[in-house]
Order: sequence, then structure tokens, then C-alpha cells
Amino acid sequence: MATLGPVVVVAEEPSAELVEALGKAGAFPIIETGFADAPTAIAEIQPAALILADAEPWPTGPAGPTLIKAIETGGGPFMPVLARVSADSEFATPHALPIGTDEPVRQLVARLCSALRVRSLHATVLRRTGTTEHGKTRTLPAGLLEHATVLCMGRGRSYPALTTAIGERAGLIGALSVEMAARSLNARDIDGIVIGDGFSPRVVEALLTVLAEDARFRDLPVGMFGSAAFDETRLPNLIRLRGSPDWLVEHFLPLVQLQAFESHLKRMLKSADSKGALDPETGLLSGAAFWRDLDRAVHQAEDAGGALSIARFSFDGIDRRASIDAARLFSRLVRDIDFACREQDGAIIAAFTETDLRSAHVVARRLASVLKHTVLSSEQALKPTVTLATLKPSDNVSTLVARVGTYPKVAAS
Repeated sequence: MATLGPVVVVAEEPSAELVEALGKAGAFPIIETGFADAPTAIAEIQPAALILADAEPWPTGPAGPTLIKAIETGGGPFMPVLARVSADSEFATPHALPIGTDEPVRQLVARLCSALRVRSLHATVLRRTGTTEHGKTRTLPAGLLEHATVLCMGRGRSYPALTTAIGERAGLIGALSVEMAARSLNARDIDGIVIGDGFSPRVVEALLTVLAEDARFRDLPVGMFGSAAFDETRLPNLIRLRGSPDWLVEHFLPLVQLQAFESHLKRMLKSADSKGALDPETGLLSGAAFWRDLDRAVHQAEDAGGALSIARFSFDGIDRRASIDAARLFSRLVRDIDFACREQDGAIIAAFTETDLRSAHVVARRLASVLKHTVLSSEQALKPTVTLATLKPSDNVSTLVARVGTYPKVAAS
């Protein structure tokens, strides 16, 4: 933590225990200040992180809005803000990640370290891409929850309320068993997990242990009901959920939003590594890269006499969230020898190299089946329509894609 810059602790009373824990974790320097002087400290010091150590109350008068403005303004990478909140608080502090007053200080430090890794990733993206995207403010960009996906496990009385509270703000995957949840974790991009009631403490503890021991899931936000014994510091973004669905939305979804931002940054890095060939929103090829690779694949197939097939997956009545979700899932399912892109109307066009029409039918049918049974659009199952075509000796790129319903002029360009 020491290499990531100073940390500002905002509190009206000294927070000796917190400052000591931050110092032992490697934070330096650590600046303590009150609410009135916090905006000045932020402007002058440009901290790597801000901690609101006082649980309640949020300052009245001009101090509160002035502090929010200081957090929002200024360039540079994302600046995590952690706020202490009491167990019965509805929590409405803008741009902050909540941490309960009943949680140990070491859990706050673990959550701060996790958030600072996202800050470092953001700084890397800004440096690698040479852009100021998301760099004009230190807060998270808007709209992240729209494409985030939360896995909700449970089979008790609270399950319907949980799924409703989450589904109103983010994408939702329901699981009635640990086995169903495991399949979703391995197959999908998950930005948070809620473990509802209906599972024994031993099952919950075993699940949390698996998540903590897997580097892919260690920093995932995990909301847990019940009292299963577990060391929270092994999962820095673990929250023991309580209260109403509104409590869940206010305390858990900010962490989901941060995880969605991290996933977006990782896709941006992959796009930068490919020199813009990958779409940072979906993980599929960008339009220009797809048509360039398809033109090359057509010429190679003609010269070598190999097979080449294409498929267009179109979706009627799909909303944007489901369209992006389908494209991201498709990027995980497509074979290494194939490539695809998402068109402006939400359709996905894929090229199957070294694949004749019969084999392409098998591949496309499997892909369509997974999309149909996995992605939800406006609470309805996705119904992909697949159009296939294979390369003929008389074909060029335009005539090939015209047979699956894509405009030849787009391919030619």
C-alpha cells in the first residue's frame, strides 16, 4: 500500500486504532482531518484513498456537499472512498464503499487494499491507452450496474425479496443450489454473490472457503445471511447482510459496481494489448477488426481450399443489457479458431474457420442453446435466430455475408 500514495482519514475524533492498522499495512503518509478541512486536504494532497471513519452523522450544512464536490472533482485514477456505517444505517453517502462499524479494522484494511488494486488497474489503463477516459473525476463512471451480473443463491423465504431487490438494479442469475451456483461462476462473468437463507452454516462456510482459495473469486463482493463462522479478511468484500432489501441495495451494490468497473478495466487492457482489435465492452472483435480478419480468412480458405462458414445470431426484442450480456457470454464460448463481433442491432456474427456447413450447424446450435438458457431479456428467455452460410468457390466477403442478412457494403468497407 505504501507505493500507492497517501491516505486521508476523516473523523472528528482521533482514530488511533484505524491509523495504527493502516500504518502496519504499509500506508504512508496517513493524514487525519475533520470534515471541515477534508476538502482542502483532498485538493492539496491528492490522496490515493479516503476513509470516512465516523459512522454517523453525515455533516449537515455546507460541509457535506463541499466534501462530495472535492471527491468528484480532480483528475487521475479512481480514488476509493470507504465509509463506516452502523448496522441499522440506510447508508446514503455518495461514491462510498460501506464497511460496518461492527466489522474489525483489519476487514476495513483488507477492503481498502482490494479497492486500491482497482485504482492501480485504472492507472495502468489510463497510461497504456494514453486517454483520459474516466480520468476527469476520481469516482466510478455511471451505468456500471446496468451491465453488472449478481449471482443470488437461496431457497428460503427471503429469496424472492432478494432477487427482486437485485434485479431492479443489476443483472441477476438465480441459483437454488451450490452446484448450480458453481456452474454459473465458471461459465459467466459474475460481479457479486448473495448467499441467502436455506443453506446450513457448514455448507456456507465451505462455499466461502472455496471462494477465498480461488484467486478468480477472492475479491468478489459476497453478501451472506446467517452466522456461518468465517474469517472475513480472507474475503475482503464479504458483507454479512441484514435488514430490508433496501439495506441490501445501499450496502452491497456499491461493491458490485466497483467489481463491474474492474471487469471493464480488464477488458480495456485486453483491447489495448490487441491495439484496439477487441471491443472493450464485449470482449469480441471490434467491427473493423472482424471484417479485416474475415477478408483474410476468405482469401486463405480460397488459396488453401479449406472450409469456412459464418453464422449470424439475431435476437428479437432484446434490450441493451441482455445484448451486451449475450456478447460477453459468446466471447467465452467461442472456439479459439473462430472469431466474432457484435453488430449495432445487437446481433452477433461469427466466423467458423476450418469448418464446413454441417459442422457449423453443430457449433451454432450449441452456442444458441447456451445463450437461450442462460441470458434473460426483459425477464424472458432469449430466442436466438441463427442464419448459416458456407464459403462457395464463387464467393467473396460481400456475397458470403449477404446470405446471412448482413449488408454487403458494411463488409466491403
